[in-house]
Amino acid sequence: MTVHFPFDNSYAALPENFFARVAPTPVAAPRLIKLNRALAEQLGLDPDWLDSPDGAAILAGARVPEGAASIAMAYAGHQFGNFVPQLGDGRAILLGEVIDRDGVRRDIQLKGSGRTPFSRMGDGRAALGPVLREYIVSEAMAELGIPTTRSLAATLTGERVMRDEIQPGAVLTRVASSHIRVGTFQFFAARGDRDAVRALADHVIARHYPEAAQADAPYRALLEGVIARQADLVARWMMIGFIHGVMNTDNTSVAGETIDYGPCAFMDAFDPKTVFSSIDHMGRYAFGNQPPIALWNLTRLAECLVPLLSDDEDKGVEIAQSALGGFAERFNAAYLAGLSAKLGLFTSQPDDAQLSLDILAAMAKGHADFTLTFRRLSDAAGDPADLGEVRALFDDPAAFDDWAPRWRQRLAAEPQDGAARQAAMQAVNPAYIPRNHRVEAVIRAAVDRNDFAPFEELLAVLANPFRDQPEFARYAEPPQPHERVLETFCGT
Repeated sequence: MTVHFPFDNSYAALPENFFARVAPTPVAAPRLIKLNRALAEQLGLDPDWLDSPDGAAILAGARVPEGAASIAMAYAGHQFGNFVPQLGDGRAILLGEVIDRDGVRRDIQLKGSGRTPFSRMGDGRAALGPVLREYIVSEAMAELGIPTTRSLAATLTGERVMRDEIQPGAVLTRVASSHIRVGTFQFFAARGDRDAVRALADHVIARHYPEAAQADAPYRALLEGVIARQADLVARWMMIGFIHGVMNTDNTSVAGETIDYGPCAFMDAFDPKTVFSSIDHMGRYAFGNQPPIALWNLTRLAECLVPLLSDDEDKGVEIAQSALGGFAERFNAAYLAGLSAKLGLFTSQPDDAQLSLDILAAMAKGHADFTLTFRRLSDAAGDPADLGEVRALFDDPAAFDDWAPRWRQRLAAEPQDGAARQAAMQAVNPAYIPRNHRVEAVIRAAVDRNDFAPFEELLAVLANPFRDQPEFARYAEPPQPHERVLETFCGT
């Protein structure tokens, strides 16, 4: 029996220097851990067939479906500020593209599927722990309304891989609007291949920014489109306390999706300097640094596009700088609007921005939990006179005590009644996020005991992040001191 993947591959039709044609490395004993049945149906795939031994063989790379592109994409990138002219998919293979039920083109990629010409001494494999982390966090991000790659399946390979410990090998089947990165443009720009940069830009316009094709200056419109999406994306990260961990240019999607979940994490106590990544020794990608780093990455993209913006280099640089100048305004508007919504402010007053920033300062001073502070404010919005549960989250509540009367007074100027305000705030302030200690507990249960029940339960809780689930209230709680996870790892 065979399954039909309705591939409609466009990236593989680009010139051969855009990728390497390579098949996944067969694995010993593929076994499906988790299939995202709803996503499979959205992609036009048969979930019952995928949830079979033959389906597991394809999802683990042991078999290649008919019509697959089977390519590893070439790209470069700045890694922690240092340029590497060739990176590429060292442990991932793009099976192909499908058009989903909404008419959206989606990549289907195997992550951990073996060596490619871009592996650079790596084994091309993935360990179970990072596969489970990416599955959990990417699907949680989708439920939180954040643009993201998705997880179609997690599969065991029947083999072992060595990282900081010996772990079961696994493959993640990842779905994305595309896997084109800022680093993809850098790969060709670094080689002075203007024709390839143009071909890539035309492909991205056709795939992600079709409106740019109708603009008077299509490549400027492309740059402005990518800038806008990245500004909005990072603002959304900041609204939920998400820290990407490795915001290298090769991890920056031109489609505006969150991609490459390595040492990612969610803040517990609010602190803009928070870093979890074990390789971010200088705090380059700390929580509060994410907006300027996004602009830095976009500047690298603009550099690649300068020759397309104008035949005159100085004019091209001027156009690029003008486009980049729009990042701050776009980010700040999205960020402050998001904070206002989290505080239940749906009309606008001059002091709203300061009120929003002051609660963050109070949280930092009082070591208050980021997620729970906003959720408890939501719960109290129906009766803002009673803020006891919010105040209890602060080690030092003095700054919060100064702020709270200002918030109450500001709410009094809103037209909604308490119940409507509470519902609106609860719809943007999640009760449940993939807290690091919960994710780590899931990984340990799976790796150490082959127990995937905690993984399934956590996924079920995170599928409804904005709804109170009394039976799972423990998942909303921050870690106890002995449960804190202070470092997260890439998994490569």
